[in-house]
Amino acid sequence: MRIEAYSQVQQLYKTQKTSHSTAAGATSSSKDQLEISSRGKDIQTAKAALAATPDVREDLTASIKASVQSGDYKVDNSSFAAKLLEKYNALV
Repeated sequence: MRIEAYSQVQQLYKTQKTSHSTAAGATSSSKDQLEISSRGKDIQTAKAALAATPDVREDLTASIKASVQSGDYKVDNSSFAAKLLEKYNALV
């Protein structure tokens, strides 16, 4: 290894010191500010309301769940198949 080649490479990558003290002094008095738009506030309110809402609406599903557990809930196979094909055809 040639030592003089190393020192030449080191000289290429030397950075010059710059004086940032004057620029830093001017910006130190200003402060960053964040302002959320009214639309952003509306979105945050909607997110909070959605987070507070349960995933399953128990008031609507309780009667169906009771019917299934008791064995009283009956599904018409032909009606179910027709609705399933209707949904499939709407997707295709």
